[in-house]
Amino acid sequence: MTDAGRPSRIYYGYVIAALAFLIQAVFWGTYRSFGLFFNPLGDEFGWSREQVAGAASMGWLIVGLMNLPAGAMVDRFGPRRTLAIGGVLFGAGYILMSVVSGLWQVYLFYVVLAVGMSAADVVPLSTVARWFIKARGTITGLSKIGAGVGMMATPLVAGYFIETHGWRTAYLALGATALVVLLIIARFIRRDPSTMGLTAYGAGTQPATVLGKEEGTPLREALRMRQFWTVCVAYFLLIACSETVMVHTVPHAEDLGISSTGAAGILSFLGGASIGARVVVGVALDRLGSRRALLLCFVPSISALVWLQFADSVWMLYVFAVLYGLSHGGFFTLLAPVVAQLFGTRSHGAIFGIIMAGGGMSGALGPLLAGRAFDTLGSYRLPFLVVVGMAVAALALILSLRRTPFEVEAEKRIRSRTA
Repeated sequence: MTDAGRPSRIYYGYVIAALAFLIQAVFWGTYRSFGLFFNPLGDEFGWSREQVAGAASMGWLIVGLMNLPAGAMVDRFGPRRTLAIGGVLFGAGYILMSVVSGLWQVYLFYVVLAVGMSAADVVPLSTVARWFIKARGTITGLSKIGAGVGMMATPLVAGYFIETHGWRTAYLALGATALVVLLIIARFIRRDPSTMGLTAYGAGTQPATVLGKEEGTPLREALRMRQFWTVCVAYFLLIACSETVMVHTVPHAEDLGISSTGAAGILSFLGGASIGARVVVGVALDRLGSRRALLLCFVPSISALVWLQFADSVWMLYVFAVLYGLSHGGFFTLLAPVVAQLFGTRSHGAIFGIIMAGGGMSGALGPLLAGRAFDTLGSYRLPFLVVVGMAVAALALILSLRRTPFEVEAEKRIRSRTA
């Protein structure tokens, strides 16, 4: 088979999408379970919220900063090698957490797993962007469902292990599973269709010079464009909001007297709600374009963050989780196809990595500062108000986003072909 538009057997791009689903489920489901270990670590060692949150913040900073070299590594060496290295480090970091005895070890081991975590998005999403031209947003959304499934299922499994076997066993089980599964997946992933003598799905319906697998804006040129920095700052704010919510919602719920299992359910509801959102926004991107699809995500996001200011019971926090899950799934699903739509795929991994690196810095600062605010004020009211303001500022930035030269030229060529 040489044309994805006329398959003689199952197109391997669908295998890539399935592998991307699994990668997302393993990485994000495991990583988002950190909130469940928050209180067990503090209770056993007497560490404050700020100290424990500091490990998560530092880890997220490393994740973000390592997205840049990880993206460049995918562009240059391919996703297989990047995923294999990332999987080993990620799994090893969690396994090492099972034997932790001091705070310095928590920080060290979170550096290890965070370096591995940098492969979580850039590997599967950049690879999907190269395999699909037609329906790129929809396929990305379907792949990102894996993160929602992982976030829904893994915290429940981790919570069960913590309650029945202790937090050390839970860390060991999560790490060993992640390491083995990710290494198996790495054996089957391929960088782009040309490595198998194929073309990207949809390449037969559009000229290769419009949206071909390696067409687009060079990295150096993108760095000089206002649109690039607009997306960077918007996601800087959005990821700060996301990480603050993801790290501190569980301890906030437990402060309200909710059991650890009930608090884990909040993360599961959030992950479950994000599943449908990932497909909906992917389809919206294909039909409406990047800006309108992004704007749709702000409706449940800002509504949820405002609702959180008043949520003081289980049912209210579950409502928050559903609303926020809709936006959380949407924002993280849209970034890779938005980068492809605005700048093409020529330097997709590097551009994606830079944006995520900025998000890594904000995602590190958000939970850390929220932990400091709680330790000082004894309440999450101030940090939860701040995240509302950041979400509104991100909305204003997306409203100001204009088309890139690559987008304009692509639209002209499509119109000339169909005229």
